[in-house]
Amino acid sequence: SIKPAIEAYEAMLGALFKGQENDLTEENLQSRARAIVLMGLSNKFGPMVVTTGNKSEMAVGYATLYGDMCGGFNPIKDIYKSKLFEICEWRNNNNLDDLLGKKRPIPSNILKKPPSAELRLDQKDSDSLPDYKVLDDILFGLIELELTVEEIVQRGHTIEEVKRIQHLLYVAEYKRRQAPPGVKIGTKNFGKDRRYPITNGYRDQ
Repeated sequence: SIKPAIEAYEAMLGALFKGQENDLTEENLQSRARAIVLMGLSNKFGPMVVTTGNKSEMAVGYATLYGDMCGGFNPIKDIYKSKLFEICEWRNNNNLDDLLGKKRPIPSNILKKPPSAELRLDQKDSDSLPDYKVLDDILFGLIELELTVEEIVQRGHTIEEVKRIQHLLYVAEYKRRQAPPGVKIGTKNFGKDRRYPITNGYRDQ
């Protein structure tokens, strides 16, 4: 359990945070506490920590630096979240006799459960982001197809939503620069295929 660590961090920071409302700061402590545990196990016993941020999350910065982004490799960083659901369903439904591993290895309740960072009670990704099929279509237009905002709006999205996602994509560049490497799957991954400045002079707004 990371509860003792969280309580220790909160006690240590309590005087500094006096008079401040709890916010994302306290939520991110959980992710970073887990990272400390995982990196400790990795250092002691050898296996490498892998991270689990998919392309949708990495695109909009829906990840915690030095938390769930802490690790040496990310096998799914170039796969959109909606595609990951399809891959999981495919794996569960293709149980050939000579296939390695268990039959239907991914519990169905995990696939049916609303996606969540699980950093606060009843939190859902949809509280902060559009449905992943909507989000991924916008991101695919911005990243792979290099469409303008107006062109993506013509694909059936509101201009407000497209501009918000575009902004999130741009301001999350500094996080992606610090992310571990991963497998290239699509036509344009973050890094070598898509370079964007971090400095404010090149922001969208």
